[in-house]
Amino acid sequence: MSKEWEPRIVAFFCTWCTYTAADLAGISRMTYAPNARIVRVMCSGRIDPQFVLKAFADGADGVLIGGCHPGDCHYQAGNYKALRRYTLLKRLITELGIEPERLRLEWISASEGDRVQKVMNEMAETIRKLGPLRLERPLSQPLPDTERGAVPLTVSGRGL
Repeated sequence: MSKEWEPRIVAFFCTWCTYTAADLAGISRMTYAPNARIVRVMCSGRIDPQFVLKAFADGADGVLIGGCHPGDCHYQAGNYKALRRYTLLKRLITELGIEPERLRLEWISASEGDRVQKVMNEMAETIRKLGPLRLERPLSQPLPDTERGAVPLTVSGRGL
């Protein structure tokens, strides 16, 4: 018996809005694809790009970031910081050979449980169409200096 492949999605959700909306969806008994593992963060602006890269390196097929709508952040500008990082991360993962559709950012307020349902289902379907993430080289393996086009940095004759 062969089991059909199902995508693995890591979802980083702001505790004040998107995580609360996911909780509302659960309380309201809304069903959505169970492919995502939700990681609650205090603010979408606190999501370090390394978290996203680590998720991909550890086997996630997709990463979803959820935060408060612009202007509604409990920490004033956290979601704007998340948007800037997301834009840069899209370019970075493309350079690493990962399809940009595998990373998604959504603004979902605490009262939008139905939106969590819709976004989770769309994300799972998008990743299903893309298939499993197959990295040519593990993300934890650094590029050789010749591929980076860089000269190793040294301080007093020692590497940094």
